[in-house]
Amino acid sequence: MDRFIDDLPPMDLMRSEKMMFVQLIIPVESAQRAVSYLGELGLLQFRDLWLRYERCRFQVKEQDFVVAFNYIHYDVFPLLQLNSDKSPFQRTFVNQVKRCGEMSRKLRFFKEQINKAGLQSSVHPVSGPDLDLEELEIQLAEHEHELIETNSNSEKLRQTYNELLEFKMVLQKAGGFLVSSNGHAVAEETELSENVYSMNDYADTASLLEQDIRAGPSNQSGLRFISGIICKSKVLRFERMLFRATRGNMLFNQAPADEEIMDPVTAEMVEKTIFVVFFSGEQARTKILKICEAFGANCYPVSEDLTKQRQIIREVLSRLSELEATLDAGIRHRNKALTSIGFHLTKWMNMVRREKAVYDTLNMLNFDVTKKCLVGEGWCPIFAKAQIQEVLQRATFDSNSQVGTIFHVMDSMESPPTYFRTNRFTNAFQEIVDAYGVARYQEANPAVYAVITFPFLFAVMFGDWGHGICLLLGALVLIAQERKLSNQMNLGIILSYFDARFFGSSLDIRYQFVPQLIFLNSLFGYLSLLIIIKWCTGSQADLYHILLLLLATVAVPWMLFPKPFILRKLHTERFQGRTYGILGTSEMDLEVEPDSARQHHEDFNFSEIFVHQMIHSIEFVLGAVSNTASYLRLWALSLAHSELSTVFYEKVLLLAWGYDNLVIRLVGLAVFAFATAFILLMMETLSAFLHALRLHWVEFQNKFYHGDGYKFRPFSFALINDEED
Repeated sequence: MDRFIDDLPPMDLMRSEKMMFVQLIIPVESAQRAVSYLGELGLLQFRDLWLRYERCRFQVKEQDFVVAFNYIHYDVFPLLQLNSDKSPFQRTFVNQVKRCGEMSRKLRFFKEQINKAGLQSSVHPVSGPDLDLEELEIQLAEHEHELIETNSNSEKLRQTYNELLEFKMVLQKAGGFLVSSNGHAVAEETELSENVYSMNDYADTASLLEQDIRAGPSNQSGLRFISGIICKSKVLRFERMLFRATRGNMLFNQAPADEEIMDPVTAEMVEKTIFVVFFSGEQARTKILKICEAFGANCYPVSEDLTKQRQIIREVLSRLSELEATLDAGIRHRNKALTSIGFHLTKWMNMVRREKAVYDTLNMLNFDVTKKCLVGEGWCPIFAKAQIQEVLQRATFDSNSQVGTIFHVMDSMESPPTYFRTNRFTNAFQEIVDAYGVARYQEANPAVYAVITFPFLFAVMFGDWGHGICLLLGALVLIAQERKLSNQMNLGIILSYFDARFFGSSLDIRYQFVPQLIFLNSLFGYLSLLIIIKWCTGSQADLYHILLLLLATVAVPWMLFPKPFILRKLHTERFQGRTYGILGTSEMDLEVEPDSARQHHEDFNFSEIFVHQMIHSIEFVLGAVSNTASYLRLWALSLAHSELSTVFYEKVLLLAWGYDNLVIRLVGLAVFAFATAFILLMMETLSAFLHALRLHWVEFQNKFYHGDGYKFRPFSFALINDEED
């Protein structure tokens, strides 16, 4: 049997790739290029030596020194002393990381400006002369300075343009209010010099907007006015505040502005209202001006002389025409600069992103004692050894280094990461399994079977070929748009046998796999067999149920008691008289573990082992009943989908179609279509998916799957770009 299993061809997804722990000693002159080439290859996961050595300083105890020394490389202790007085902000390449971060900020600023201007940046990198990091840094600084200066000038011009536009509208609208006031014979009591306005100061509008309006001789009993413009959303509160402040001794006139004003900061169009406030007295004037300032209202002087009004309006229109031409020229210049940047933006962002990732990775390395080489450690698949060595040799040649990179395999105390090579089809099922927990290193992978069982269980619970065709068509549409958008329980126990056999744990086979298989099949396997016999013969079959019940009863203590006592006996025989010990597998055999997969084990604790085994046995016995009953959801959901389809068809569509009324038929058809699309297709699809997910996670994977590993995350430029997207 063992020979037959050994002769079976290996499955790519059944076991994770074999990993090895390696050490790199890279000359300083070729370090940046070597790490960059490794990022393009994407098959080496670096380990942060700073964190490792800092952790080792506190974890290596005096009584564990001998054991720790057997696992830690001889270079560790000098490096421990080297890093003991440094903080993470004192890493070697922290300044380069800061520079890349600053360049990333500038590139994000360019992207925001391009999007704000409604332009499109080039998605594909544009070919051009290669730039090094220093040249790119200089170019980005120049572009940023030019854009900031252009935006500042544009905002000032836009502010001036807005003020002139508001002034023009106030002159046009307020004139009507003043004509009506002339009919009351109060015009001669007011002068243009008595009007007050508030605005920002700009040198190019001094003839109109920087006049110092000084109050002339005031007639305390005369009628005066203040005109201006305010946001439409503030008019009601503004009028109410004016009424309260003057105790009703004012006349408030308003009219909507003919044009919307663009906010120079947010570039949003704002609706405004023109107002004229008639009042009497200097005290009321002071209050009104303060309220205008508080509400952000802009006040403008308006002459009651029609000749002066026409003259000022002509001057304002002339200035507006000049500013419009200037603003258009500035926008064209800015868009031209942004378009030029947009052609290279994707290329620059990729370059900066890669350089930052390279220096972040270099910060995970550390200098050796001579300060001439960088030392790095990490994990890589065994099949990638030749590729990594070739890449390191190419980096040495391209950097004209006199010394090559040293690459050698080491032993490690840690468990290796888990790495499965997947494609676009199998990756989806692998992600479903990984959502439950990443497989332990070299543990049997449930995704191999989920590729078949997950669609099968989903189809059983969905249970409708007509609606299934609709889902198939929708899936085909998503597959066609993929590139655009991207931008069963005995089986579980049997897999536990293969895991135990792979890791060389015969105790788990004899005292866990065998009794579990007997218990499950003595009860539920027997019931399943009875159902099949009844289907085939039509009669009740009475097999050896008493004997099977006895076997199931015996299997429970078989799972519980032997394994903890055997482990204690083996521990006592092997480590008798020692103050420390290492418990490898269930049979204390250290040689069965790969060199790179050795783990640091704690001292043997019999009570803890016994309690753990007891919990595991109870969980299996209770779970065997609940998990078997849980598979009834296959029948329940299929029946529910069928009944819902029947109800909606007979009680909605056919019932509505029985009326000789077009409106009722259309309403019935709409309700049936809505129920079919949103209840039978969307909600039932989600329900079947979640239940299929539970059957895999709980009923299937808990029989053998630990899921306490961690993913292999190599340093890869491709992964960095995907995460950024």
